[in-house]
Amino acid sequence: MNTDERPNEPGAARTLALVRDFRILIGQLKRWLREEARPGGLTPAQIAVISRLERGGPLTVTGLARAEGLRPQSMGATVAALQMAGLVAGSADPADGRQTLLSLTDACRKLIAGNRAAREDWLFQAVRARFTPAEQQELANAVALLKRLIDDPHP
Repeated sequence: MNTDERPNEPGAARTLALVRDFRILIGQLKRWLREEARPGGLTPAQIAVISRLERGGPLTVTGLARAEGLRPQSMGATVAALQMAGLVAGSADPADGRQTLLSLTDACRKLIAGNRAAREDWLFQAVRARFTPAEQQELANAVALLKRLIDDPHP
């Protein structure tokens, strides 16, 4: 449904303003979190590959390229840089020995854990410093509502 098709019912304009503000705030929060714990010198493409391998498990360069909408040659360069940095390692695919499956190294998993801890620490410090206990409870209630939104994204 586009903006012109939204119902002209009571409260619709208020809800539309709410979701626009929410979208903008989510974008700002994502940027702040990225800035707070940016993996040292990694490009957005390299971060995307690491995220894909962490979520989905081992993949070939071709599988990664397909998943990220890139050409295998472009993905090959990204993967090579990650391998040189010791963040990704390849091993023979047991189903097809001609293929190499790429997976995250222990060093990469430690980097991911450290970055997550840094982001959580930043959020913890910000929430404790800026919100009263009552406001923290309001935030907890809002998080519960957002979880409900995410659990069933299609009304």
